[in-house]
Amino acid sequence: MPRLPVWLIYLTIVAAMLLVALGRREHANAPRPPPPVPGADQAPIAPTSPFANAPLVRLPAKTTGGTAFSMNDRGVWLTAASTTRRCARPALVVADGWAAPAKLRTTHGDIAVLTTAAGAPPLPLATAVRPRSGDHGFLAGFSGGGPGEVAALYLGPDTGRERLAWAEIGRTDGLEDPLPGQAGAPVLNAAGEVTGMALADAPRRGRLDATTREALTEALAAASLTRSTAQPGQPIGLDNYGLAADSLRRDLSVIEVVCLR
Repeated sequence: MPRLPVWLIYLTIVAAMLLVALGRREHANAPRPPPPVPGADQAPIAPTSPFANAPLVRLPAKTTGGTAFSMNDRGVWLTAASTTRRCARPALVVADGWAAPAKLRTTHGDIAVLTTAAGAPPLPLATAVRPRSGDHGFLAGFSGGGPGEVAALYLGPDTGRERLAWAEIGRTDGLEDPLPGQAGAPVLNAAGEVTGMALADAPRRGRLDATTREALTEALAAASLTRSTAQPGQPIGLDNYGLAADSLRRDLSVIEVVCLR
């Protein structure tokens, strides 16, 4: 029986690996988020909302911004510095058509610290300082003016920079490139704890850059602010990260940042 050429064997192996990778990526995709409640954009904010008694402004035109997440239920938020750059009037979208004005307390490296008159349940920080190679991370945020999430695989520290490199392995079905609204989104580990923050300037497609966990606490310290006690995170995996992200957005623990004109 004639021997197969070496190049043909290698080609077969590469094709098999590619099929496996594509199959895993499809499995890692999350379903589309549920649609907004009909008529919600014309209704007053719900009386149970933590912002029910806070000063709000109507959102005249939806502008694509970024994502922020709560660190203190008294109104302390972290987001990417890129989302507030050249923005004189940042605000957080607390309901369809309604926004809470925010104050920029400080910018520390890649991170901006915002405060508002009211707050939402804070997210817990990861107990481990750094993720381990091969760990999964989950971004809960907003992309293109709507909710969206991304699943990623930890690669390691980004050489020469105080950032962590992640590889995208899944996203919300129908979510298109690019992902500017994910800037500022929390990167959650399998325990539902924040292990970093997503940044806007990923060097190439399929790659995500994020801050370290230490950078988040340093930014809060630079603003002379502290975290409040958070409830334990909910377990997150490739099979439920879309539902977990929806829950965090409903609680306003993860929220959209916009710039008011």
